[in-house]
Order: sequence, then C-alpha cells, then structure tokens
Amino acid sequence: MAAEGGGKEMNEIKTQFTTREGLYKLLSHSEYSRPNRVPFNSQGSNPVRVSFVNVNDQSGNGDRLCFNVGRELYFYIYKGVRKAADLSKPIDKRIYKGTQPTCHDFNHLTATAESVSLLVGFSAGQVQLIDPIKKETSKLFNEERLIDKSRVTCVKWVPGSESLFLVAHSSGNMYLYNVEHTCGTTAPHYQLLKQGESFAVHTCKSKSTRNPLLKWTVGEGALNEFAFSPDGKFLACVSQDGFLRVFNFDSVELHGTMKSYFGGLLCVCWSPDGKYIVTGGEDDLVTVWSFVDCRVIARGHGHKSWVSVVAFDPYTTSVEESDPMEFSGSDEDFQDLHFGRDRANSTQSRLSKRNSTDSRPVSVTYRFGSVGQDTQLCLWDLTEDILFPHQPLSRARTHTNVMNATSPPAGSGGTNPGSNGNSITTPGNSVPPPLPRSNSLPHSAVSNTGSKSSVMDGAIASGVSKFATLSLHDRKERHHEKDHKRNHSMGHISSKSSDKLNLVTKTKTDPAKTLGTPLCPRMEDVPLLEPLICKKIAHERLTVLIFLEDCIVTACQEGFICTWARPGKV
Repeated sequence: MAAEGGGKEMNEIKTQFTTREGLYKLLSHSEYSRPNRVPFNSQGSNPVRVSFVNVNDQSGNGDRLCFNVGRELYFYIYKGVRKAADLSKPIDKRIYKGTQPTCHDFNHLTATAESVSLLVGFSAGQVQLIDPIKKETSKLFNEERLIDKSRVTCVKWVPGSESLFLVAHSSGNMYLYNVEHTCGTTAPHYQLLKQGESFAVHTCKSKSTRNPLLKWTVGEGALNEFAFSPDGKFLACVSQDGFLRVFNFDSVELHGTMKSYFGGLLCVCWSPDGKYIVTGGEDDLVTVWSFVDCRVIARGHGHKSWVSVVAFDPYTTSVEESDPMEFSGSDEDFQDLHFGRDRANSTQSRLSKRNSTDSRPVSVTYRFGSVGQDTQLCLWDLTEDILFPHQPLSRARTHTNVMNATSPPAGSGGTNPGSNGNSITTPGNSVPPPLPRSNSLPHSAVSNTGSKSSVMDGAIASGVSKFATLSLHDRKERHHEKDHKRNHSMGHISSKSSDKLNLVTKTKTDPAKTLGTPLCPRMEDVPLLEPLICKKIAHERLTVLIFLEDCIVTACQEGFICTWARPGKV
C-alpha cells in the first residue's frame, strides 16, 4: 500500500498527494530557504529545524518563521499559501562561529509585532535569547559551558510562562532556567530533590537564586526530545536508551514509561487532547501510547529508515457529534502557533466528551503524521477500532489494517497484555461473538444506537481488533528483521556516552527482558497501523513536520522549507 508503482516511479519526488479530505499540493512559490536557494551541503551538520510564531499584526500577515541551516539562522515573514516567499529580505539573519544552532522556540505569550523572544540552543551547549525583530541579543545562558558542555537537543518555553524555559542536552540532562536569573561564574552545586527509577532531579544550591533552577537526569545516553502536554502539566521525554518517560512536571513524579522495539527514540508528540502520545525512532516505527492506560495501543509501520519527527494534525482530527464539527485548536509541541486558550479548551472538552456516557454517538479519528530519514512523509489515522476495542465501532476503515497473529480468548474482552485491565470497558462484553470477516464495517455501524446494541458492538470491536491475518503479518515481520540486521547492534553506539555508561545500560535495560512485557509488547500483540499515504517528498532526510490551519510544512536537510496547501486552500 505504501509503495505505488515500481522502478523509476519509486524514486520520483511527489509534489501532491490525495487523502479522503482531498488533494494536498506542494506550493513551489512558497518555498523558504537561504536567500540564494542553493541546497545546503548537510554532511555532519545539525538537523534543520523550523519554529513558527504569530505576532498578531494588523495586516493579517502575522506569521513569522525561524529556521537554522548549518551555522546560519534566518527569520522571515511567513506568507504561507497566500503569497510567494520573498527570500531577498529576511527580517534577521545570523551566522555563528565555532558553534551551530540546533533548535529554537518562540514565546507565544509575549510575542508582539514589535518584539518576540526566541530561544536558540547550540551544538556546544549554550542557549541564546534573542529578539529577531529588534535585532538584539539579550542574554546568553551556559555561556562558559559550566552547566553542560554537550549539544542542546531540545529547548522549549514552559507553557504559560513568560520567563521559564527547559533545555535538554545530549548528556541526558535537562535544565530549568529563568530568563531573569544569571548562570553564575562557577559550576553549580546540586542538592538531590527527588530520585526514581532511572531519573533524578536536583536543585541548585547557592546563596542567591541562580540558573539552573533544576537539573533533571533522565535515562541513559542522549535525551533526544521532550514535549509538554497540551495543558502543560506533564512532560514526555524520549531518550537514546529507547525509553519514553512521562513525568508530572510540577510534582516531578514519573507517570509512566514505554520502551522502543529496538534502538533509540528520536521524537515525541501529544494528541491535542493529551490522551495519547506518539513516538518515533530507530526501529522505523511510530508507536501510539495511551496516557490513561500507560500502555502501547498501536504501532505503525511505513518508514524504511529512522523516524525523525511525529506530529498530530489538530485540524483533521475530527470529533463528530450529531452535527459534525471539524476539530481545530492548538497543536501540542511541534506546532509553535499560538491560538486562543478558549478554542483549544472547547475542542478538548469535545474530545473528552467522547469518553463520557451521556453522548454515546460520537466518533473520533485522530490524524497524525511522521517524516523520516527515508525522505518519506507518512500520514496516519488513529480510529475507533484501535482506540476503543471494547466500544462501538463507528468508523473502522480499511487502511487501519489491524494485523494480529492472536485473537483473544473468550472472556478476555480483548484487552492487550499489560493493559492491567483498566482500559475503558462497557458492561457485558466478556464473550466476543464470532469474528466478522472484515475490519472495514460500514460507516454508520453505530450512528444512532441504543445501549443494547452498543454492548454488542463493543464485543465485535474487541474481536475485530484482534482479527488474525497471520501469514501476511509473519512475512512483514521477517522482512522487517532482515532490513535491520546491520543496525541491530548499533542501538547504544550512536549515543556518544562513554563505554562505562553503556555497560550500565546493558545490565539495566536488556532489550530481551523488556520485549513481551507491557513496556514493549511483541509486534503481534498490538494492532499494526498502515499509513494512509507514504510519499517520497525530498532528496535529503526530512527533519520538520508542522501542521498549520491551511497547510502542512515540511523541511529537509538541504535547507528547503516546503508548504503543502491543504485541499481547497490554494
């Protein structure tokens, strides 16, 4: 399904693709890059990243775009699908010596047409606070590299704060800073605040308040990315040791963990309602994890190499009640646009209504996307049959090929191993009826059902999600293993930590011990998603995927930022 045609067509770069919403089109005039449009020779340089902010200026053209290419950092007016990009006039351009920008983030709370606060992390460990509109550099943090000497992997403003920001490093440490405080002239002294399984949090000991306020040590090897939940209360971190760890940010408690199939996890994002987390990494898979149940509920296989970015599309994530409403609101982490809180909250409440009992006939489909080092963009739909195996199956579609080599024993109700039984259940679905022979039931399977039929449908759904297509699945498995023989032993090598650390890692998290446990269920124990579309859209590895209201933005390591108009938005 992912590959269309053979031979030459396989390597052709796509400029458009079609999904059920319609045609997405690449707008060549809306491509952003360095002013000379020359492809960047990306060997050995840090990934190109893109950040957006809306400054709400009166002209109605308030979007601003920042991206890094090699040693350079650019800041442009983003005209999106409306007008051609004018590359001759960047608002700000900076070239750095001796260090490269690696990541950046705008503060949406403080952004105005006259001033924006942009944090930039660097390969040598420093963090700079700049205002590209006023063209001033206000502060440099970790300037002497006394706090951390390793590369900055991720930097984000703490949601709802004008002054706090969090910085992750390839050392596996995260630091909480306040822009108002200095970093001190000596290395910080720390005092243990809290310790848990494979993490520790320290406070900074000093007479006067100084940065960093907190130091988090998480897992083994590099901490590759973190993302705050939409409500700002939880923090999801993915590390080179292959673990997703989700923390309550304020109480510094570990909420739950998950382990990759193998290799490091590279990227993470939250669903717009905070109920699901998607990760991607060196196992070429996207993995969907339920925040409530703390377990893997699906994996997606479509990429042929490492997955570099995952992001939810809040504009195509649909919540359909008796009168269908399109869901739109603030995306979590990858999308750096600022919308009114009330809009985001109303859509979250619509999504949460999906789980309340008073309004049963509601159907939910989450759309998310992923891009990878295989230069491919994949789009995925997370549908009812995967999300609620016990509940009415209202929107199963053929592209969610649930390939499972096991069907649940009668009486199990279809709970996955390790779900510790607390997934959402409807009464009376303990014995599944005979399996239907298709996992694409009609759309109106439960449009106006009463409670009686929903019990029945719940049981059917639990059967469907376990419907066995054994031979196909086994073949896929073997092919997948073969693809990766050469990478198998490299899981820990790519984290540049010392060999000592790696010895510790091996004793702590032997992959053979986690496989088949709730931390990392076997492939046949969870539904396997097929991508809606899987298209080669670049010559170089892809490093950016952002969903905006009228377009999708992607970027590759050559330094080209592409705008894909949504259906009907050209």
